[in-house]
Order: sequence, then structure tokens, then C-alpha cells
Amino acid sequence: MDPRAGATVTIAWVIMANKPFYPFYVWWLVGDGVGMSAITLAAIPLFLTIPLIARKSPFSARLALPMIGTVDTVCESIVFGRASATLLFLAPCMALTLVSFQPVEKWWQRGLACFIFVCFAICWWKLKEPVFPWTTDQIAILSSINVFAVAGLMTLIGIRYAGTASENISF
Repeated sequence: MDPRAGATVTIAWVIMANKPFYPFYVWWLVGDGVGMSAITLAAIPLFLTIPLIARKSPFSARLALPMIGTVDTVCESIVFGRASATLLFLAPCMALTLVSFQPVEKWWQRGLACFIFVCFAICWWKLKEPVFPWTTDQIAILSSINVFAVAGLMTLIGIRYAGTASENISF
């Protein structure tokens, strides 16, 4: 497995390991909406496919992680609303797009970057109110949880992908 695919698998495992804790964070810090936040667990099987396909197709795994992350982020943004800052999870998806591809895969990289941006733009313009009726204080807490989680995930991506580029990235 190439170094970038190995890093991709690591990130997928970390996401899968952390997903089950999100409803507990919501329960502990927000106090309401734990059932609604449990919807986020539905994405775990999608993230599980990444380590499974990485052995047969490292490229497919590297492509799948930011795509699955984007779809998961859009779904969570529908549930939690724009004010919850869940759309910030598109930043790690974009970061994965920047570090996951070989120079010869630049058109895949460009297409994926555009896909992520289009998803962001549609959500930004269309999403307003969350599905669950969160209070203003609860949304503020959810936003803090999500901002911290995004910062942690971005840090992990930076640390794990460091040194994985075997060639200079060309655009």
C-alpha cells in the first residue's frame, strides 16, 4: 500500500473510532438531541469500506475518504443546521483532497475539490434551520464541539500525511 493510502486508512479508522462518541458529547455538553445526533453513526459503514478497499485499490480508498466525508458532512449539516458549524468538516475533506493524490491524478483532485466546493455552496445557500429544534445556547455548544473537532482532525491530517509525498505536487 502506498504511503498516502496508508495515511488515508489511518484517518478513516480514527473517524470511525470517534463517531460513536459524538452522541455522548451531545448528551453530556448539550443535554438534548442525543437521539438525533445518533444519526451520525449511520456513516460508520461507509468509512469502514475505506480500509477494506485500500488493499485492492489504494487510489479508490484515497478518493473515497474525502467523498464519504463530504457526503457525511452534508447529511450532518442538514440535521444540525448551518449555525452548528458542521460545514467546517468540509475543510478536512478539502485538506484530504490536497494531500491524497499523486501528481498524475491531478484531474481527480481538481474534480473532487470542485465537488466539495459545490456541496459547500449549496449547503451554505440552502440550509438554514436544523431538523431538530435546538435552542440558541445548544447551537452555540454544538458549534464549539464541531470547531474543536475540525481543528483536531486537521491537525491529525497534517501529522499523518507529513512526508508521504514521493513527488512534488503539480497543478
